[in-house]
Amino acid sequence: MATLNQSLPVSEILKSKTEIEDEPKKKSREDWRKAKELEEARKAGTAPAAVDESGKDINPHIPQYISSAPWYYGTSGPTLKHQRPQEEKQKQFSSIDEWYDRGVDTTKIVTKYRKGACENCGAMTHKKKDCMDRPRKVGAKFSGQHIAPDEFLQKNLSLSFDGKRDRWSGYDPSEHKAVIEEFQKVEDAKRHLKAEKLNANESSDEEKDEDKYVDEVDMPGTKVDSKQRITVRNLRIREDTAKYLRNLDPNSAYYDPKTRSMRENPESKRDETYRGENFVRFSGDTTNHARAQLFAWEAHEKGVDVHLLAEPTKLELLQKEYEKKKEQFKTKIQSNVLEKYGGAEHLEAPPKSLLLAQTEDYTEYSRSGKIIKGAEKEVARSKYEEDVYINNHTSVWGSYWRGGQWGYKCCHSFIKNSYCLGESGKNSENSRAAELSQIEEIEENSDSKNEKSQDGESSSSESSSDEKSKKKKKKREKKKLKKLKRKQKDSKLAFETKNTVMEEETVIADDRKRPYNSMYEAKKPTEDEMEEYFKRRKRDEDPMNQFL
Repeated sequence: MATLNQSLPVSEILKSKTEIEDEPKKKSREDWRKAKELEEARKAGTAPAAVDESGKDINPHIPQYISSAPWYYGTSGPTLKHQRPQEEKQKQFSSIDEWYDRGVDTTKIVTKYRKGACENCGAMTHKKKDCMDRPRKVGAKFSGQHIAPDEFLQKNLSLSFDGKRDRWSGYDPSEHKAVIEEFQKVEDAKRHLKAEKLNANESSDEEKDEDKYVDEVDMPGTKVDSKQRITVRNLRIREDTAKYLRNLDPNSAYYDPKTRSMRENPESKRDETYRGENFVRFSGDTTNHARAQLFAWEAHEKGVDVHLLAEPTKLELLQKEYEKKKEQFKTKIQSNVLEKYGGAEHLEAPPKSLLLAQTEDYTEYSRSGKIIKGAEKEVARSKYEEDVYINNHTSVWGSYWRGGQWGYKCCHSFIKNSYCLGESGKNSENSRAAELSQIEEIEENSDSKNEKSQDGESSSSESSSDEKSKKKKKKREKKKLKKLKRKQKDSKLAFETKNTVMEEETVIADDRKRPYNSMYEAKKPTEDEMEEYFKRRKRDEDPMNQFL
């Protein structure tokens, strides 16, 4: 046989091999064209779709790399089985009815100790160290009595994700029969007691009204008797006035006795407590629902396919868009009219609540003007710190004003960040003011006397003795003036220094009014200026320097 195969040419051997293996032949150009036309016809719907081995149609729009099976899969026709989970690779899980056995195996009764069993109880499924029974004084190995039955050999269950988390796994439905039987016994007992009570009621001659317990009802409009399990429904609370008694005129508002409803209030001018049953139809969201229904009808007439119940979200969006465009159109027309004719300033008036200055806030005042009820208006506070008192002051800087200067009201001090002197500071400031006023009065008196003396010289009637006395008085007044001026020299210098500082600041602030070469004038300081300089000189070693 070997010699026969050796005499055959290689082409014959290959030809016989291909016939045996039945390999797929190479498609010609015509076959490719027909397959392409068939695929296009299936996609267009003119040709029937391909069918797999189970008789299901294959979607022609599935890509070729998904629909075509690999060469090693071994398919005879079109299929999608290679894309689905393979059964041989799927993990098999335990069924829902399988669970671990509970208890012990009572089918076998053992009377003799077996080799390898538990020395304590005699069971074959565990050893002595794992035994859960009470330790016996004489084990089953030596006594051979009271051999315990064997436990069940548990299965190795393969549970899925849901099976591991099943709260009813291992539950026996037959256990629920005991609950059903107990409930049935209770129902039979109730039924028996009810029948006995009805028989007793029928034998008595008392007539009972069905509305006997209506007055004892907790909830208005209903009556529940727990003994008889009967509910009586009353559509009206007995304390309310019946609707048909509001107006006995038959031609007034319509009253329906079946539903016990009245559409309108027959006496709307007199009685405002009742508004009629139609009041519910025109309150809440009923008006919005009616507007939406009307909009849907109008849109349907104009060719828009929309329905209130079928597409409520679409209808609401269309309505919002319509209202928005409508408002934009109105504002555009209004702006065009205002641009053409003017008058926009008349439309920018404040609201009536601001014009009339009326609010809903209730406030109650006493006779003295204090608010008894109602919150007081909050005082507008600035961004700066308020009511912050420094250096023992009880008032803020700027609370006192005199002579063109600001100061503290508590001590009448005009120096900022100075230490408060209290009443002593006020007294010293008052004494200074009194001295200044005395000096002014003396100066005014002297001026008036000079004028009188000039008038007296012109008149020849005054005597020479009077003139001498007047001269003596003038000398005395001049001496007093000099003394007062010396005393007030220090206080005046303090005011002058402040004035000079303010003048310098104004000159620096407004440099345009400064005269030419005014910064280059060099003069020798006077004694008063030197004395003022030594007083104002800054001393860093002074501990009170920070309070100046």
